[in-house]
Amino acid sequence: MSHRRLVAALFAAAPVLAWSQSVTTYGVIDTGVEYVNNVGPSGNSLVRMPALTGTVPSRWGLRGSEDLGGGLKSIFVLESGFAPDSGTANQGGRLFGRQALVGLSGEWGQLSLGRQYTMLFWANLDSDILGPNIYGSSSLDSYIANPRADNAVAYKGKFGGLTIGATYSFGRDTVNAGPSAAGTNCAGENAASKSSCREWSALVQYESNWWGVAASYDSLRGGPGAFAGLTSKDLTDDRLLISGYVVLSQAKLGAGVIRRDNEGSSTPRSELWYGGLAYDITPAFTLAGQVYYLNYRNSGDKAMLYALRGSYAFSKRTSVYATAGYIDNGGQLAMSVSTGAPNSNPKPGGSQFGSMVGIKHIF
Repeated sequence: MSHRRLVAALFAAAPVLAWSQSVTTYGVIDTGVEYVNNVGPSGNSLVRMPALTGTVPSRWGLRGSEDLGGGLKSIFVLESGFAPDSGTANQGGRLFGRQALVGLSGEWGQLSLGRQYTMLFWANLDSDILGPNIYGSSSLDSYIANPRADNAVAYKGKFGGLTIGATYSFGRDTVNAGPSAAGTNCAGENAASKSSCREWSALVQYESNWWGVAASYDSLRGGPGAFAGLTSKDLTDDRLLISGYVVLSQAKLGAGVIRRDNEGSSTPRSELWYGGLAYDITPAFTLAGQVYYLNYRNSGDKAMLYALRGSYAFSKRTSVYATAGYIDNGGQLAMSVSTGAPNSNPKPGGSQFGSMVGIKHIF
């Protein structure tokens, strides 16, 4: 067949190929105006439009599947995070920094390859009531909102109420975007240091129609030049998460604890405890709050964070919200109450209040 005939045949088959698979475009844009006090040593106030998150980070994506027969499907996800204040790409400027994966799924579960969530994300998804809210768990541990790995192989299967899963990455971060959880300068896939920058995680979860419990383990290995002190392949940053939730008629309660062992830190051992409640006052208006306690072992460093959010849904797609947070740092900690944008930390040991009003639209 000539080149021209081959091209013509492919174009003629295109409608059939498009019909044989399902592709969905989706996304959310969430932004507003934020106020933060006690910024820096002089305790200045700051008013801004956050670049990262309101109630959730803004993103758009494509996902699809093709039925291959016999219960087998091919699947893909391409998801891009962006800053609604400026329109720039998040996750270190990656085109599809949130997810970029392809795989197969069936009754046995799903096997996928690419940049994707580690099992810490799935274990924390239902128990963390406020999730990636601008005032929340990621204010105390930025990795909680960014548990992703490049070059990863993942398996997750659900069997009745039981879910099991695991990931393994050959090089967890190929983009220098930091130092931050979005980019840690640890590319891996190095023949001279085969164990550098690896990541692995595991998940065991059980859910019924009104409650669930989960446990996950997430391990990050260091490498030459990596940020956050993990400058050697012999150093690891490990998190063990135990969590659970209960759903009642108009309410949901969630709680958990994350034990962290970070060999790249001068205070390696810490625990982050959290507990929260969401209550539907009306079908359209939901009030949610959560308390967090971070404690570093053998140190005076600790922090308490209190967060509250009220949201009103005009429709299934559009809602408005007001949220507030207060953090009280102890010891030499200088964590900001806000994860909306960098450079808003208080002085060491300082407290800080933040508030935001915003709008979210799902498409």
